[in-house]
Amino acid sequence: MPSSPTSAPDGAVGRPSPDTTPTAAVRAVRATVDVQDVRTPRVHHPSALLGAGVTTLGAALVVVLATYAQNTTTGVAEDVQGFADLLRNVLFVPVNVLVGFTTVVVPIAVLTELALRRLGRQLLQSVLAAVGAMLLVSALYWTFHTFGSQTLVQGLSVRLRGEWTLTIPEYSAMLTALLTVAGPRTRRRTVRWSWNLLWVTTGVVLVTAAASLPGIALALLVGRIAGLGVQYLGGVDPERAYGATLLAGIRRAGVEPVAVVRVPDPVLEADGDAATAAAVAELPPATPARRALARASADRLYRVTTADGRDLDLLVYDGDRQVVGMLTRLWRSLRLRGIEGRSALSLRQATERAALLSYAASAAGVRTPQLLSVSEAEDSMFLLQAGTADAVPLSELDADDVDDDVLRAIWAQLRLAHRAGIAHRALTSEVVLVQRTPDGPRVWITAWDQGDVAASELARRLDTTQLVALLALRVGAARALDSATAVLPAAETESIGPLLQTVTLPRHTREEMRAHKEVLAELRSALVARLPEADVQPQQLVRFGARTILTILLTVVAVFVILTTINIRDIGPVLAESDWRFSALAFALGLLTLVGAALAFVAFSPVRLPVWRATLVQTAATFVALAAPAGIGPAALNLRMLTRRGVSGTLAGATVALVQVSQFITTLVLLLALTVTSGLHSPTPLSVPPAALVAIAVVAAGVGIALLFPGIRAWVQRAVGPTVRQTLPRLIEVLGQPWRLTLAVGGNVLMTMGYVLAFDACLAALGQDASLVQVALVYLTGNTAGSVIPTPGGIGTVESALAVSLSGITGTNIGVAYTAALLFRVLTFWLRIPFGWVAMRYLQRTGEL
Repeated sequence: MPSSPTSAPDGAVGRPSPDTTPTAAVRAVRATVDVQDVRTPRVHHPSALLGAGVTTLGAALVVVLATYAQNTTTGVAEDVQGFADLLRNVLFVPVNVLVGFTTVVVPIAVLTELALRRLGRQLLQSVLAAVGAMLLVSALYWTFHTFGSQTLVQGLSVRLRGEWTLTIPEYSAMLTALLTVAGPRTRRRTVRWSWNLLWVTTGVVLVTAAASLPGIALALLVGRIAGLGVQYLGGVDPERAYGATLLAGIRRAGVEPVAVVRVPDPVLEADGDAATAAAVAELPPATPARRALARASADRLYRVTTADGRDLDLLVYDGDRQVVGMLTRLWRSLRLRGIEGRSALSLRQATERAALLSYAASAAGVRTPQLLSVSEAEDSMFLLQAGTADAVPLSELDADDVDDDVLRAIWAQLRLAHRAGIAHRALTSEVVLVQRTPDGPRVWITAWDQGDVAASELARRLDTTQLVALLALRVGAARALDSATAVLPAAETESIGPLLQTVTLPRHTREEMRAHKEVLAELRSALVARLPEADVQPQQLVRFGARTILTILLTVVAVFVILTTINIRDIGPVLAESDWRFSALAFALGLLTLVGAALAFVAFSPVRLPVWRATLVQTAATFVALAAPAGIGPAALNLRMLTRRGVSGTLAGATVALVQVSQFITTLVLLLALTVTSGLHSPTPLSVPPAALVAIAVVAAGVGIALLFPGIRAWVQRAVGPTVRQTLPRLIEVLGQPWRLTLAVGGNVLMTMGYVLAFDACLAALGQDASLVQVALVYLTGNTAGSVIPTPGGIGTVESALAVSLSGITGTNIGVAYTAALLFRVLTFWLRIPFGWVAMRYLQRTGEL
């Protein structure tokens, strides 16, 4: 339970275990210290959950290697087993005796130490983890014997008494789980010696061929999974410094405390435990500056009153909280380009970095709390620093209180840091403090723990962007930008335009921006009004998002389905007999479609576009298609080209939408014309199966019935209405110029028929025959269906849809149908990508994109 704030004798706060008694010599120890703290009862380490997940992947990899890499695992085992005879001569006890000794002595020693330390809950969890590990191993035995292939079972087996025997040592899993939960080897002597004994026993068992290498590895990983799972689900007693250990750490920092009072932080206030909430409510109120520092750092903060009358701030960094911060920063560094700073890998590194930044900022003349000393206790690091008197965070000031003098003082402090090569990287309204004095406002900047020394230009631009954004939330976009331009060069002010996006802002500022979404747009408008040449097009900072992960996953699934569905025996003879001349024709027709798409784009463009440049843009889109769903790449590049040529965003969007709508309408009209033509001139027109007709009728009836409901009609109007309203004015303008309409229709027909004829050429190359209407129907339906699933370039989905359509409409063997679809995609998609890369590089170099 959390401890309520009390005045307690030194060493009597909370209930420290015997191993937490301070050992450092202290010059003068007061009889009593007023400690008001809230102790976290148990914590669920995110590192345990992450470790369990990674270990599970490792166990799965061991199973895969045991199945498909038997030569490697067997070779390693044979290499080490060459020493088996020598080891048996050296050992003075049999291997079974050594295993039995380890299995019995280790649990007794570890559990005895936990009992002597009165860690009953940890003792119980250790036993539960050991039992859970043995149950998991038993489940694996049953699973492998019941469902496992012969290859897998043999990979985990060793030859005992002339027979292959599946071996996953239960004792290894049991001991690994027990020692994982029992505590760190650096704090438990029996745990340290037990790990050493387990590794020695494991090595002996492996060398003497008593168990297979994959079996031992799997047992150790299963034990680790069980131990980490119990640790996370049951929680562990925190190794944080509380009570007597907290006071000892403060004294190691060189001060004698009289009172130590906890400042509530967001993590403590968000705890749903009723006892914790009651204890927090009893804490005395903190100053605005301390409340802001606790919110900004998300670490423990204490007000320390010393025997000589000083009022200091104590920041306590805990190891378990550092894991959460490290994981968050690691994720942002992977997802974002250059926004996240250097990630500290340990508690000590994080503390040393915070101390370095604090010293560097003070040396640069920045007004920040003076760091007095650094110390350590338990799994916590202490930063003891001077207070900020009666300063108030910017978040608690009204707009009227932030006058021009305050704005100038804020920018002056940031400029001092940047001149010294220091970046803050997390500027929010909680870290900027304002203190009123007779000589004018004094501004403090706190919480430098995420900053950088020798900061890059991007890091300093991020600081400027973050400060402009947080000031805009307080005083408005116009005043914030005016304050920046008053102290910054025009080029530096202009450089923040591409960074005016929520992803560049710290979490606290992002949350405020969600409630005032118009602020960023107002900042962009104010920047363009002041500096007309400023580029406010958002810079691409996100490497990937949820949509990217989804598209990659769908692509992997689609490729897997294709590879597992293709029948190589059917494909091989067909490819061997294919005609390369038709393949070359299909590739040329695929290139011709780029010209058709360019003609349609030129026809609808509101500005004059050279056909050659438009064709290069369509070619570049074939490279972009690798990272964008089908159809999105050309639209995005068309939009970019128009905006770069001075077309407004609204008009450019209407033009791109009109191009896509015209392509869709042309495709439908072309399909209808081919069907009618085939019926007039062919004695055996395309026959549609009765089931297809019934399905079409059912769908049409369903759509008609759905549109009878006002809610559905309103939804359709909301979905389709904006596109119609956007494209209709531009369409009316194009209809008034017949040459544009003719060029657009001709370009769309050229593009669609180019793909249809290329598909027909691929069928001819493989010796397959189908009517032109059948080929058109296969291509149009298959390509449309495959493009519905948003995989990059339709990879996997388009091939599957084309093959299924071809097999269903023409009766072609499904294996041959897949071959034709793959050949078509190779010639009209994959082989064009190098040309697209060259076109993209050229257009970027010339400024078109």
